[in-house]
Amino acid sequence: MIVDDINFTLKDGRAATLRSPREEDIDNIIDFLIKSAGETDYLLRYPEEYENITHDAEKNFLDRINSSENDAMIVCSVEGQIAGSCQITFFQGKKSLHRTRVAIALLCKFWNNGIGSKMFSELIRIAESRAGVEQIELEYIEGNSRARALYEKFGFRIVGVHPDAIKLKDGTHLNEYLMIKKL
Repeated sequence: MIVDDINFTLKDGRAATLRSPREEDIDNIIDFLIKSAGETDYLLRYPEEYENITHDAEKNFLDRINSSENDAMIVCSVEGQIAGSCQITFFQGKKSLHRTRVAIALLCKFWNNGIGSKMFSELIRIAESRAGVEQIELEYIEGNSRARALYEKFGFRIVGVHPDAIKLKDGTHLNEYLMIKKL
């Protein structure tokens, strides 16, 4: 699904654009994936898990997402750099057509500039535009208080827990929480 460009101004005054990823973004997106995974334990992969992604594999992924009726990926571009990305996936089974799932990631140096809120506003708008969607779901990892505050700001509430769902390299286990926003 292609998302129209949304231009906005960051809290620090820089221009930013939310938009669907393009072929010319591929190397920048791979760099973003590696950097963002290295900045926090709250994403599902480590940086080295992205190091073998090829340009062609990422192109195929983006082509699939952009041509899908049930998935959308949005990147936030700031001064030619991918600052963040988010994704929405609509469930397909007849029993789950009322559900959609979202995810978001943002480089630390862009925190506190309104990007996360802008991305969430757009994800919610997309969900609300789909007939029959009643709830938006996401998961967040224990300890990620910044993310939890953002999600709660947009009306998400914890409804479940996957105990010890994440195991860090040092052996630490973290819970993963399911949050839902009713539309």
